[in-house]
Amino acid sequence: MHKVNLASVDLNLLVALQALLDEENVTRAAAKVGLSQPAMSRALGRLRDLFNDQILVRTSKGMSPTTRGATLAEPLGKVLSGVDQMIQPPTFDPLTAEGRRRIATTGYGSLVMLPLVIGRFFLAAPKLNIDILNMHGDTIHDLETGAIDLAIGGTGVTHMPAGFFQQNLFEDRFVCVVREGHPVLKNGLDLESYSRLPHGLMTVTGDGPGIVDNVLKRIGVQRRIALRLPHPLVAPIAAAESNLIFTLPRRLATRLQKITPFVILEPPEEITREIGNFPVRQHWHERHHHDPAHVWLRNTLAECAQGS
Repeated sequence: MHKVNLASVDLNLLVALQALLDEENVTRAAAKVGLSQPAMSRALGRLRDLFNDQILVRTSKGMSPTTRGATLAEPLGKVLSGVDQMIQPPTFDPLTAEGRRRIATTGYGSLVMLPLVIGRFFLAAPKLNIDILNMHGDTIHDLETGAIDLAIGGTGVTHMPAGFFQQNLFEDRFVCVVREGHPVLKNGLDLESYSRLPHGLMTVTGDGPGIVDNVLKRIGVQRRIALRLPHPLVAPIAAAESNLIFTLPRRLATRLQKITPFVILEPPEEITREIGNFPVRQHWHERHHHDPAHVWLRNTLAECAQGS
């Protein structure tokens, strides 16, 4: 049997065929799809050549499908319906949506963002699952490949490369935290006393300077990092049991203060002046930019963050 090359077939003929089978009349079929009557007659001729069958024949009651024409109606309807669904813009209903979304962030992002969004998220999308992953040095690559959907926090680059998007969620600033009864509370915290104290530092990598250390270096001051921690949840315990001082984002400090009581202090003005407020952003790749589920996820995070 001769196999027809699909590339040689005008697929618009299938639309004309459906109209002809539905109407069983050339004039009405032409009007249905916006063709002239002569154009539809030509389309019928081409269909007869394509299928090697008359498709429609004249009877005393008008035109009727041939046996072959009648058998084409059902598969034709499925094909055109499938094409229609394929080209329609995708939709997303959070109430019925299933699947899994993956978000990379830091311990700071988890502790600050999740309490804002988690209740609303599972109320609005009860069947959708979320994985919270640790942000690492290959986060940009993970966004590009689709291994993760979103990254919240710093991605390790100042300017996002082409093909990436970012959105400010909120701003934060640094504060210092010490235990209740800490000696520094008697005389106040200035740059000199700050530099003399033993410091705790949260760091995912476990080495290298933090943002504050870079600022101190610029103004010619050093501090002693007595303790490095991989996760912020340990910070309030370490601060409560020692004379360590931690310099933390304010939103994180107020969240941790609910776990273990400690005192929040303003940093030395030199640090505040150099760093000021800093943005916390969500980042994504253009592969997800127009995905309705991803748009809903981004908008939900942004709305919760801006309302905090």
